[in-house]
Amino acid sequence: MKHALVVGGTGMLSDVSLWLVDRGYHVSIIARNSNRMEKLMSTTHLKDNITPLLVDYTDGEKLQEQIHYTVEKNGSIDIVVAWIHSVAEHALSVIINEVSQKQDEWELFHILGSSSDLDRIKQKASVPENCLYYQIQLGFVNDGSHSRWLTNAEISAGVMEGIKKKERVHTVGQLEPWENRP
Repeated sequence: MKHALVVGGTGMLSDVSLWLVDRGYHVSIIARNSNRMEKLMSTTHLKDNITPLLVDYTDGEKLQEQIHYTVEKNGSIDIVVAWIHSVAEHALSVIINEVSQKQDEWELFHILGSSSDLDRIKQKASVPENCLYYQIQLGFVNDGSHSRWLTNAEISAGVMEGIKKKERVHTVGQLEPWENRP
């Protein structure tokens, strides 16, 4: 069975977590909130295909322990979908290092905010050769007279589309005109 790791998989990426389970993946989900994890688990009949990893990813040592644990339990990780806030500047490096040690080739879908400098982030990520790196940038929706941020459902749908298309950079919503963002 293929193994996926979803960071932020009980919030705006909850539909992505469930979508991966439905596609035959064992999905390990990094989350901080046990209530949201329980809620997500209650929405699927494939609970055995989900490993909850309750950890604050700003704690690099505990994050590393949890990734090591899930790899030992569920096998090497084939795909990572990661939404990581900027306060955890080392979390992505921890994930990349742990996953790369146990897998010949794997995919990383890095979810980024609308104002992210994609080139700078890619350089900083220091992605090894065995990792296929994709960026998914979240924008906004312009409804004519006003604009709004994307809903969780729109974000998940866009991320799923990005995973299917495997574009080096995939935009969900729009980024221009910048002055129209909410």
